[in-house]
Amino acid sequence: MNAPTRRLPLPEFTALIAMMFATVAFSIDAMLPALPTIAAALSPEDANRAQLVVISFVMGMGLGTFAVGPLSDRFGRRPVILWGALLYCIACAMAAFAPSLDLLLAARLLQGIGASAPRIVSLAMVRDQYKGREMARIVSFAMMIFSLVPAVAPLLGSFIIAAAGWRGIFVAFIAFSVCGMIWLALRQPETLPPAARRPLSPRSLARTLVEVFSIRTVAVATMVQTLCFACLYAMLASTQQIFDTTFGRADNFPLWFALIAVLAGSASMINAALVVRLGMRLMVRATLLMQILCSGSFALIVAFALPALPEVVYFGLFLGWTVTVFMMAGLTLGNLNAIALEPVGHVAGLAASGTGAIATVVAALVAMPVGLAFNGTPLPLAIGITCFTALGSLLMRLLPRG
Repeated sequence: MNAPTRRLPLPEFTALIAMMFATVAFSIDAMLPALPTIAAALSPEDANRAQLVVISFVMGMGLGTFAVGPLSDRFGRRPVILWGALLYCIACAMAAFAPSLDLLLAARLLQGIGASAPRIVSLAMVRDQYKGREMARIVSFAMMIFSLVPAVAPLLGSFIIAAAGWRGIFVAFIAFSVCGMIWLALRQPETLPPAARRPLSPRSLARTLVEVFSIRTVAVATMVQTLCFACLYAMLASTQQIFDTTFGRADNFPLWFALIAVLAGSASMINAALVVRLGMRLMVRATLLMQILCSGSFALIVAFALPALPEVVYFGLFLGWTVTVFMMAGLTLGNLNAIALEPVGHVAGLAASGTGAIATVVAALVAMPVGLAFNGTPLPLAIGITCFTALGSLLMRLLPRG
């Protein structure tokens, strides 16, 4: 593939990629403190349905991912990202005025479709210029920077709710997206030259997708990524409700979540430091095994030892376990992306689209019943994450050697 005429300096490029990733993190995490208010206003008869505000966004992001990769392979990376951001901003405006939960969920679905462009096409933009472990290292550094967003997003969301109500959060989403797109438009050159673009043909797309997923590395890495995303989405959907209902700590939730995010953010730094030396496959395998141990142990404690635990110990164990789940995301998702895309650099946009769409949509569908099974304790969540990581660990055995 022809190289682009000019590259941004690596630190600026990494920071820009991190900001495009952060569009998704901000859109999810800033909503978490608003879920009880949304439930009271739009779904008082079933508070658990408010979790769907998170899941519907994720679902939309997965559906949009099917389209944005092929479009970026045809028209270039920059135009698709910018048009996706415009759709995202329109959907945010719709959500700000939604009179019912169903309309809010529809707007969030559309918002996720728009957000899929910066999130997924940015990966193809990285793959246009870098590959293999170097690509994994850039993605890890980008995730390390963007991990600061979950640390401040719930706190920022709580301030916005206090000042302007939960609908004001969507105005902040628009402002964040506009800033990122101005930066992209002014500084980032197009990374896919016209000579390397592919025609937008349904038959050609179908043929290429069959080619991509016939590669065992791509198929297995995508399945494992799906299970890791399912762990992350189930935790995100449930964590505020657990803090509120189980522990009665809703008022301090943004501060606790910031602590969790800061501690978990070290995972991306650890991965960036180790992945070049140890390899992506070993990092993923070791992380999944550790998470099976952590989640399985916590599930057993909640199931059998809970009556004997002081509340402060119970809360401390939950807090520590939550950190390990978010750390798992930092130690696996970037590596699994790089593993999946490494053999298919000639169709990086479509490959990123196909793998990302399947992983996101299926993960959201799998995570939804785990979140809705909330019974006042973290036990359903702990059992679900244990099962997801155990299956992911078994699938990693099917991955060919690098």
